[in-house]
Amino acid sequence: MIDTTRTDIPKGEERLRLDIEAGIGVLTLCRPAKLNAWSWESTRQLGLFADRIRFDPSIRVVLLRAEGRAFCAGIDVTAPGGAITGRSGAERVRAYYEGIRWAHERFAAFARLPQPVVAAVRGYCLGFGFELALMADIRIASRDAVFALPEAQLGLAVDAGGDLRIAREAGAGWAKFLALTGRRLDATTAERLHLVQLVAEEAALDDTARAVAAEIAANGPLAVQGVKHDIDAYADAGLGAALDRAALSAALTLTSDDAGEGYAAKGARRVPRFEGK
Repeated sequence: MIDTTRTDIPKGEERLRLDIEAGIGVLTLCRPAKLNAWSWESTRQLGLFADRIRFDPSIRVVLLRAEGRAFCAGIDVTAPGGAITGRSGAERVRAYYEGIRWAHERFAAFARLPQPVVAAVRGYCLGFGFELALMADIRIASRDAVFALPEAQLGLAVDAGGDLRIAREAGAGWAKFLALTGRRLDATTAERLHLVQLVAEEAALDDTARAVAAEIAANGPLAVQGVKHDIDAYADAGLGAALDRAALSAALTLTSDDAGEGYAAKGARRVPRFEGK
């Protein structure tokens, strides 16, 4: 686990970067060598930036983007503090549960920003990467974008609410189909399912996303923020209780034998042998 009391971002340890350009807060995932893989530290930094953005009147819209060839390839299993330990199985479940609830609070601070968030997605958008993109208000994908929730293939539950948000946008059937199989979606299919609002050519992704962000930034900020709050109040009804249930499911599966088997099988490139324990 990480030190949740820190409020600094050490030089060289940046997972995200914030630049402000003409009313647009450009929030960039900036670990391209790792395909912007996510970690507890990434979550901590996301929460810090959400707090900075929230009360900054110079930021009227947020553009969430990534450096390199992938938006986010999922969780960084090599990151320090990735696994949570405990003196017993029960203590590990409790620690994971509280850790995931802490992460949900950081994600909520980002997803509930008063400013709309436009996500520009290219390349791999897998696992938590897909969940992060789904926290944005508007998603624009390049034609090479690939989306998936592969957690069940590792014996894990979806822990950040991505399956719940898919159910909100595309319906419960599609949420179950994608989360239960781990199948990948291309950008065109994601657009058809209303998980992506626009598809752009790869070279035009940044310009297309910035143009949408600029269009929003040019509108009245009180009206824009009111519209976001009103729609979210309708669309997210019941999300809080569902996320708490997701945290418990994630804690149980993260501490299961099946999770260890899933990761071992992936590393060995073999079919996992799950036993439901």
